[in-house]
Amino acid sequence: MRARPSFTTTLVAAAVAIGLTVATPAAADPRTGEVTVAEQVTPGIEYSTYSTSTRHGTARVHLLTVDLTQPGISLGLLNAGKVARTGVMTSLADRVGAAAGVNGDFFNIGETGAPVGPAILDGKDLKGGVPGRQRYGPSLPPGTSNNDVFGVTDAGVPTVTSLSVDGKATSAAGTFELQGLNQYAITVDGVGVFDAEWGTASRKRATCGTDDDRNAPCSSRTREVEIVDGVVTRVSTAPGSGQIADDATVLVARDDGVDHLAGLSEGDAVDVDYRLSTPDGSTLTTAIGGMPIILDGDHLQLDDSAGTLAPRTAAGISADGSTVYLAAVDGRASSSVGATLKSLAQIMTTLGAHDAVNFDGGGSTTLVARKPGNTATSIRNSPSDGSQRSVSTGLGVFYTG
Repeated sequence: MRARPSFTTTLVAAAVAIGLTVATPAAADPRTGEVTVAEQVTPGIEYSTYSTSTRHGTARVHLLTVDLTQPGISLGLLNAGKVARTGVMTSLADRVGAAAGVNGDFFNIGETGAPVGPAILDGKDLKGGVPGRQRYGPSLPPGTSNNDVFGVTDAGVPTVTSLSVDGKATSAAGTFELQGLNQYAITVDGVGVFDAEWGTASRKRATCGTDDDRNAPCSSRTREVEIVDGVVTRVSTAPGSGQIADDATVLVARDDGVDHLAGLSEGDAVDVDYRLSTPDGSTLTTAIGGMPIILDGDHLQLDDSAGTLAPRTAAGISADGSTVYLAAVDGRASSSVGATLKSLAQIMTTLGAHDAVNFDGGGSTTLVARKPGNTATSIRNSPSDGSQRSVSTGLGVFYTG
């Protein structure tokens, strides 16, 4: 394992590498780039913040540096208890005892609250990624998709990979593929599966829009089948709502996918099997949807045509996999203008990230961490809405020493 540069040196190098003015600590002026190590949150978790001067103005960066070689340190998905439910970051972290974290995936804001990409919590597959342009967030770089995730393997190794829904349903009439798991959108002509992890939100949204247009009308041809302990207990021509029982699964079909469910009636036996799969067959215990911006040390083709400055959140992994960088860049304020996607990628590279993903930004950008002597987390950045926004997911850092 290669030796890591000192924490302060790393941040100073990062600021210099992206053409930013850096003042030494002796200058005592954080607005010109002074690096400040605020505190050690726990062994293995360091919080830092620094400002940088760019041609656009000053940008304030908040950083969690996570040493995965430290005993007792781990990463995990944060959510509000259900896929289709949101909460503020301090609540998401505190409900499960995370010491720190950042907000996560883009999500179906204002409707179901469900995230765009796949999610795995403590080894349990929660959801798959929505089809193409059903996503929220910036345009994806070529070669990436809504199935891409920041994950942690069952060996505790952080990775950027992808997860697809591998599912099928079998009845006396035959077998058909399942195209979605607890998603706010399923593919046109597809069948998706919902279980207790979805929550109480209406499942109708899953049949609205198309793979190419999130705002297209809802499908006029739908069907829903509830299965309890392998037996059909309810059939409906419209998706329902309300909490699904722990021993039940619900199949929702749209458009030509309805044909797969048309022959099912109450009392029929149906076997439903589904899981999330990685391309190489590896097992993830944690996964959270994210848009890749750096892979194998290379910056991806990012759409900065508008040069949009905004608050940004990102997660990066060192080349040796020993360190994770969780960054939040404040924006939309006179004290911090934010970052473009390209400048965010550069920040992550110069911090030491060999792979990195962009999470939800704007008013969602939030970094939380415990303060010395506290068991609850506190907001460390300055959310652009003036307060925490309710978000669907976060990436938490845990310490059990």
